[in-house]
Parts: sequence; structure tokens; C-alpha cells
Amino acid sequence: MKITVINGTEKHGVTYHLKEVFLKNLQSADVVEFYLPKDCPSFCMGCTSCFMKGEQYCKDFAYINEIEKSFLESDLIVLTSPAYVMHATGAMKALLDHFGYRWMPHRPAPEMFGKRAVIITQCLGAGAKSTARDIKHSLSWWGISKIGMFHGALMNDIVWDNLSEKKRKKLTEKINKLSGRFAKINYAKPAHTKLITKIKFMLSRLIQKKVRKSGRAGLDCEYWHKNGWLGKSRLWKH
Repeated sequence: MKITVINGTEKHGVTYHLKEVFLKNLQSADVVEFYLPKDCPSFCMGCTSCFMKGEQYCKDFAYINEIEKSFLESDLIVLTSPAYVMHATGAMKALLDHFGYRWMPHRPAPEMFGKRAVIITQCLGAGAKSTARDIKHSLSWWGISKIGMFHGALMNDIVWDNLSEKKRKKLTEKINKLSGRFAKINYAKPAHTKLITKIKFMLSRLIQKKVRKSGRAGLDCEYWHKNGWLGKSRLWKH
């Protein structure tokens, strides 16, 4: 089993601690970790090269390609981020922006439809849930249906050792419960694709069929045609 972890910050704070607790129940796995912004230091510039010419023309392709390769080889993808003003860190948002070309209306990776993912977020007060939703939005449009989420409110401090024993115990029990569920999964079997994911695929398919009919087929449309998705082939039929 292989796990890819994207850490939304380089700090070893509460989010890092919770991630480490989560991974303890999956000790037999081969874990590859990336830390942001170190492992993806640049913002997406909106040049549209990934859409129009191919992802290899992105100025940050070397960073993105390494991360995507690890994603595609993994059975479980873990993304972590503390809440910054009630949303994911800027570094996490920058990474997700770079993967816009992998959204379903563009060029989704078939492998993603059978994968599982976990999102770990926390904040001092409100914001952990909205942070998790930020990340889940991208994962779901990549085609991932099985997404576990942990979001915790610290309430009285942002340093793990300064939290009350009761709060640390509560957070630890909650993250252990989540990791326990994911430790029991048979990763040799692809994850079930939910109805909402299939609907997103079919709507994207409708868009690409209209584009092809118009005679303005570009890179995305040719990708769909080549994979047979404009016909009867479906990503979730492994």
C-alpha cells in the first residue's frame, strides 16, 4: 500500500501532529510526503497552457508532475491544512489550482476514480469545515468519491502541548476513529464511484460532445474521444 501526503504548510504544528497520529494506524504503508510551499513554490499564473497545449507546458511542470506521479501510484491520498481565515492555506490553494486540467470537464485521470482520500483540517475556532470543503471540492472533481474528512476546533490555543488533556484526548480519539476505518479497507479493490460523481462525469461528457459536434475540438475533447468516453466507455467500470 502506498500513501501520498500533501502537507499544506511546512510547520510542524497541530495539523502535522494529527496527521502523524492518523498515519500510525497505517504503519505498513509506504508513505511519500510533500510539504507546501517547498515542493510547489509557485502560483498558477492562469496562462491556460495546461488546457490549450498540455500540462507539460506549465512553467511548474517539474513540481506538478512529481506530485501527480505519486498521486497516481498511491492507494490513498491525504491532504492536510490548518484553516487560514476560514479556508485552506494559500500554498494548498496554489497546488490545487495547478491541477485544474485534471478536473472532469477537462482531462481527468482514470486512476483517480478508484482512489480514496482523507482531508485533515483544524483551526482555533470556526473554519475547519470550510477548509475541508475547499479541498474536497477539487478532489471530487478529480473523480474521487471516497473522501474521509477530519475537522477539529482547538478553541483555547494553537500549540498542541498547550491544549488541555481533555481536548488532546478528544482530538486523538476522533482522528484514530477515522484512521481505523481507512486501515480496514481492502485497497486491492477500487473505491465505489458515487452517483454524484457519475452525474458530474455525464455533464462533462455532454459538454465535450457539444464541443466536438461544433468542430472546435481542442486538447480536452480529443482526450475524451481517445479514451472512448464520448461513446459507451465509463471511468468507473474498472
